[in-house]
Amino acid sequence: MRVWYNRTFSSVYAAFKLIRQADTAGRFTIIHSNANRHTPAARVAHEFYSEPTGLEPDAYVDWCLQFCRKQGIAIFVPGREATTLSAHHARFEAIGTRVMSAATPSKLQLIHDKAAFYAETRLEQAPVAEFRHFESVQGFDAAWAELRPRHARLCLKPSHSIYGLGFAVIDEERSSAALLLAGVEYHIGYADLRRGLAELGQFRSMLLMEFLDGHEYSVDCVGDNGRLVAAVARRKLASGSGQRIDMRPDIVEATTQLARDYGLNGIFNVQFRESGKGQEKRARLLEINPRMSGGIGMACMAGPNLPWIALSGFANGFDTVEVPEVRNGMRVVEVQQAMELA
Repeated sequence: MRVWYNRTFSSVYAAFKLIRQADTAGRFTIIHSNANRHTPAARVAHEFYSEPTGLEPDAYVDWCLQFCRKQGIAIFVPGREATTLSAHHARFEAIGTRVMSAATPSKLQLIHDKAAFYAETRLEQAPVAEFRHFESVQGFDAAWAELRPRHARLCLKPSHSIYGLGFAVIDEERSSAALLLAGVEYHIGYADLRRGLAELGQFRSMLLMEFLDGHEYSVDCVGDNGRLVAAVARRKLASGSGQRIDMRPDIVEATTQLARDYGLNGIFNVQFRESGKGQEKRARLLEINPRMSGGIGMACMAGPNLPWIALSGFANGFDTVEVPEVRNGMRVVEVQQAMELA
């Protein structure tokens, strides 16, 4: 069965290795495409093809249809333009290709817009952090006046972002230069921030939020149209200490509800972070990533081979897939490895 993963995040390299490791019968032919022919994933796919650049979304969908028809693709797992492609399942099915999307187009759009996602989501086990949306310095000032009296520290991030780009904790004591010289990452001085926002006038959608200062949890999952099939929760430890597999019941329960509420499918990831101290400590929802995480390899060390479970279940039905028990409590880490590129 020919399976195509188009351009996506670098973690697909680990996913290909895991799938090929599990596929001892050679049932799947893994095909990868990317505009960068030097991508490491090209070394572990069975076949690699170059992708065009500069196409508008609709033109890219047409190119994908042509590619599937020409290459005889049975299953397409989109990364690039995943939201756009999720609206075209019927066109692919007409040529014999099933598309594994993480959710419907409307749900994917909602997940990617954090302001709308936070406003929509009701999660008793792990409520979202208190936040205000702003697009001008006047909006920032109003949000600050509301939130600052209730929280010790505030942070900000864009409504649309990945990898934490644009996230910063707001420091009321030090300037951005002082923070830079002190080697403090992901922080910005309040006065510098406010002055910069005033100079911009109107800008893209941003969120001012309470800062959550506890442990961060990353949950790698496989879903079957809203049913949580498998999940592995990792607790991030201090730098250099690896990560701990920690299947906290409240976090697993919250993830199960999110999968159900958003109809999540295939591989996805959910991020949480703790807030509070002592008895008041609790998990809070950060975001859903409708794709595999960068730490997918660490999660799979705990037992379930998530990329394999997702692909095999989608291809043949999840009742045919065995999900191993998670080795709760183990400590994992990823190490860099040198390799020659093509």
